[in-house]
Amino acid sequence: MIFVSVSYNYSPDYTTPESWLKRTESYNGLLECLGETNTVISIKQISYEGNHLHNHVHHHFVSFNNKEPYFSYQINQYVKTLNPDVVLVHGLHQPLQLIHLGFILGKDVKVIVQHHAEKPANGPKKFLQKIADNYVDAYLFASKAMGLEWVTRGNLKSPDKIHEVMELSSIFNPVDRAIVKAKTKVQGDLVFLWVGRLDENKDPLTVIKAFLKFAALNVGIYLYMIYHTEELLPQIKDLLNTEANADAIKLIGKIPNEDMLYWYNSADFIVSGSHYEGSGTAVCEAMSCGCIPVVTDIFSFRMITDNSSIGLLYPPGNGTQLFDILMQAKQLDLQKERDKALAYFESNLSFKAIAQKIQDIAASL
Repeated sequence: MIFVSVSYNYSPDYTTPESWLKRTESYNGLLECLGETNTVISIKQISYEGNHLHNHVHHHFVSFNNKEPYFSYQINQYVKTLNPDVVLVHGLHQPLQLIHLGFILGKDVKVIVQHHAEKPANGPKKFLQKIADNYVDAYLFASKAMGLEWVTRGNLKSPDKIHEVMELSSIFNPVDRAIVKAKTKVQGDLVFLWVGRLDENKDPLTVIKAFLKFAALNVGIYLYMIYHTEELLPQIKDLLNTEANADAIKLIGKIPNEDMLYWYNSADFIVSGSHYEGSGTAVCEAMSCGCIPVVTDIFSFRMITDNSSIGLLYPPGNGTQLFDILMQAKQLDLQKERDKALAYFESNLSFKAIAQKIQDIAASL
């Protein structure tokens, strides 16, 4: 089959194929797996024009507009010239493009739309999403329950088109923990890792408060926090300044993405306080290195933990229950839980597993 992957967004900060491929390597891997048995073409607008073959994927960097297009006739016409069997469209937030794409491709070409954390729209955009639904053959959501919410809200007509498929995967893998800890200088009998923005949705304050209470009863247990935005950092520092055991929280800050291999492999647990996630990149990456999830009970994390059979879940914003499951985490058989996390990652969250799911869905349409 010929798969064409298309994004309508314009990313002018990227000026070479290599820079864009580096930025999107957590998604490109699944296209590369699809490309082993299919022809795969990826279309993207950056500050570069030309074709670039990389690991079985034909990347077409095009220039049809010098800004993010609101209605891109040219990209859709370009897609049509490639004679695809299946078109993978990124995002449900541009229904006008979807309507035009489906109209010019006709019924023989199958359109699959990948959800990327966007929420159901209201008003005129909701009306357009309902129309666009007529031209879509399948939707990929990290959690099927998340997709069904779109049906309940009336933005999509039927649950029959909803498929549970992770939107991206991890480029990381398990390595010897003693070696990486020598690099990261991580210490502790049990190591918990936070990776994410310090914003209200990620809710670091709930996590820190519960962890301080937990650490007060358990010497030698640490939470390392990696973050690339600092919205709540002043409040966090104010809180830690009043706590006697504040040294149990290690504020690391921003880390180059390639160095995350060492941090994930230095930790026993990955912790999240998120109230909403489109998928859960950091948790997925951590699990690929054997980290055990201690995360919130939200749609995407139910999927990523195999409905809580791996790790521990707690209600978002509930520090009391987070403290309780931290106490439970201390009693877990770490090797057994690591093995479960790695096995589930390989069978459901790896590039190969995601690509196979997309292949099977496309073949069924």
